[in-house]
Amino acid sequence: MDPDLLAILACPAEHHAPLELDPAGTELLCTECDRAFPIRDGIPVLLLDEARHRAG
Repeated sequence: MDPDLLAILACPAEHHAPLELDPAGTELLCTECDRAFPIRDGIPVLLLDEARHRAG
């Protein structure tokens, strides 16, 4: 993922926390809540309904 794009993306939840790329490069991880957002065909899907809750 382009680092410049990643720098401007934020979690769509009310806290709007920064996101980090997971080690596999398949999800964006919220730095504040336990959501993981999928990346499909190189496009981040930042919809709360599409996010999964990571095991904590």
